[in-house]
Amino acid sequence: MSIQRFQAPEPAVLVLEDGSRHPGHAYGARGTTLGEVVFATAMTGYQETITDPSYAGQIVLQTAPHIGNTGMNAEDPESRRIWVSGYVVRDPSRIVSNWRADHSLEDALVRDGIVGISGIDTRAVTRVLRSAGSMRGGVFSGDAATLTEDEQLRIVREAPEMSGQNLSADVSVSGAEVTPAVGDKIGNLAILDLGVKQATVNNLAARGFEVHVLPQSISFVDIQAIDPAAVFYSNGPGDPAASDRHVALLREVLDAGLPFFGICFGNQLFGRALGFDTYKLPFGHRGINQPVLDKTTGRVEITAHNHGFAVDAPIEGVIDSPSGYGRVEVSHVGLNDNVVEGLRALDLPAFSVQYHPEAAAGPHDANYLFDRFRDLVIATQESKKNA
Repeated sequence: MSIQRFQAPEPAVLVLEDGSRHPGHAYGARGTTLGEVVFATAMTGYQETITDPSYAGQIVLQTAPHIGNTGMNAEDPESRRIWVSGYVVRDPSRIVSNWRADHSLEDALVRDGIVGISGIDTRAVTRVLRSAGSMRGGVFSGDAATLTEDEQLRIVREAPEMSGQNLSADVSVSGAEVTPAVGDKIGNLAILDLGVKQATVNNLAARGFEVHVLPQSISFVDIQAIDPAAVFYSNGPGDPAASDRHVALLREVLDAGLPFFGICFGNQLFGRALGFDTYKLPFGHRGINQPVLDKTTGRVEITAHNHGFAVDAPIEGVIDSPSGYGRVEVSHVGLNDNVVEGLRALDLPAFSVQYHPEAAAGPHDANYLFDRFRDLVIATQESKKNA
């Protein structure tokens, strides 16, 4: 008869730049990881969350206490790898109990070298971040867990802040990737990959676009080379104020009269192209339960968010674009804090939203925006034919 011996969990600690320490258990890979500590409120869809490139540079804390019970599978990832810098959970599942699972969440974290921590009071940390704002932090496990408290805090405080970081090159594809249109083809769509999710590509292809996912380093000449019917700017990580080149590229797109749709980071860059400033939110919007008002229809949508910056523009009335692109209005407003959640140009075929209409994971209230984009492109094509 064999006796199964209990293996004590290895120690780990989450250290925040304010000096607070949250000891727990090593989870995932062992070592040190640094990043901006943020919380995500989704109770499901953790696989889509951690494979969202928008989370690059961030240590993601899940507010839902029990994570990992459905494991990981080969069908649901939103990109080619896990992008979170670190992962914080309270109670990781000890077993995987879903028929689609190929392996466990912890196995995936180990495979991609993601240092995590479990067994801490995630609610307490969330309350700190809601009060003080997102801050730099570090997870220390393995040999790093034995460093002195002063040394760990020094390492955290020497880490770069998210403000001022341009992370697009870290997450973008290195070469063009093409997804064929489903059904009747409308035209070629140029996606500037700033951290695009696969569900976004799938939704656009389903609307009749031949989707060309292009590296973030491309020029307007490269966009013109695919004979685009429209241009799309994706979600992504980093500070929009640090992406001047992408703003300049977008202005060339607008000057050419090409239809444009941007989401999340793409919304922030659209705002900058129109001449508005952006600013950092205290703790951002991250989760799949954020209420947004569509001012065009008066409908309230429950939406999926993942962003720490926002556009600074008046939420009421029609505004003249400071950069000379005609009339602009804020089309969507966040109902939790009145943050700009969408922009619409009235004299150009261009609009954007701050959230993720593909909603993987999340509710599909905002999926109509892909139809709105398709209709805009078709109307622009008809207008050019009749001109």
